[in-house]
Amino acid sequence: MGVLELCLQSSNSISLLGGLLVLLLVCLVCSSSFSSKENRKEPPGPKPFPLIGNLLQLDLKRPYNTLLKLSKTYGSVFTVYLGPQKVVVLAGYKTVKEALVNYADEFGERDPMLIMHESNQGHGVLWANGDSWKEMRRFALTNLRDFGMGKKASEDKIIEECEYLIEVFKKFKDQVQEELSREIGSRNVQVEDRKNLPFTDAVIHETQRLASILPIAVPHKTSQDITFQGHFIKKGTTVFPLLTSVLHDESEWERPHSFYPAHFLDKDGKFVKRDAFMPFSAGRRVCLGEGLARMELFIFFTTLLQHFRFTPPPGVSEDELDLTPRVGFTLNPSPHKLCAVSCM
Repeated sequence: MGVLELCLQSSNSISLLGGLLVLLLVCLVCSSSFSSKENRKEPPGPKPFPLIGNLLQLDLKRPYNTLLKLSKTYGSVFTVYLGPQKVVVLAGYKTVKEALVNYADEFGERDPMLIMHESNQGHGVLWANGDSWKEMRRFALTNLRDFGMGKKASEDKIIEECEYLIEVFKKFKDQVQEELSREIGSRNVQVEDRKNLPFTDAVIHETQRLASILPIAVPHKTSQDITFQGHFIKKGTTVFPLLTSVLHDESEWERPHSFYPAHFLDKDGKFVKRDAFMPFSAGRRVCLGEGLARMELFIFFTTLLQHFRFTPPPGVSEDELDLTPRVGFTLNPSPHKLCAVSCM
């Protein structure tokens, strides 16, 4: 019996020692994990709920508004959870430019939305990555140039379509039309006229800036682990560049929330470019059709204002027009009626 008791006691001691060793290992692993997280300093953000993340805290109709408010609390690089999906949001001109331009490779991957991936299986120039994307981008740019981006043939096609377009433009139209009348007269507007129409060009740019029709860029994804502005972001993390925060950045624009064409004019009334003007995003994923879109906007806008004076319907004042944008992937103007009166 003495030998048996001794064996049992020895066995219990070994089990106890083993349990203590396992407990010690668990503590070391947990401690290492917490220490690692602390050293990595991942982007801060509001505390998520299980499964639903931060969805209850977002204005789902206009999520960009909530993200703007969160950036005031958590800074220009912060984290939100859309359900279980972790998303890092980039806000403000300096942060968005640094990520998309200075760290173009690290933030240059596209993160396809599930519905898009099911329909295109990661193909297409907008959603593809890697060599496939490079080849498609090269092909798309070549064909856009062949189509006539900025060439005379393309100008003529756009001018022909102007009669089908009716746009609203309610502020500064008299000054725009005076400039058009003085510089262009009754002939067709051409792209090279832009340099002689600084106020008109400024109005077009300011309309794009204030409208911010793409408030959140198409989702990006980190291609590797990266420490960005002191925050660790893991490879494969979804990233939302908040373009509206760039176009309304209070440190970049004198009157960020007002329609103010002088944002794009110098003291002599000449047009000036602004680095914080990013309606087409920036970096390697900048919109492929930016050049063509800029040309179309200029010709459409100037041709319409050259030929028509736009007014609200009879009995409706300009202040009564509801121009609240419709909610969607982009901010589209709400349907409304206008009168187009020939002024030629």
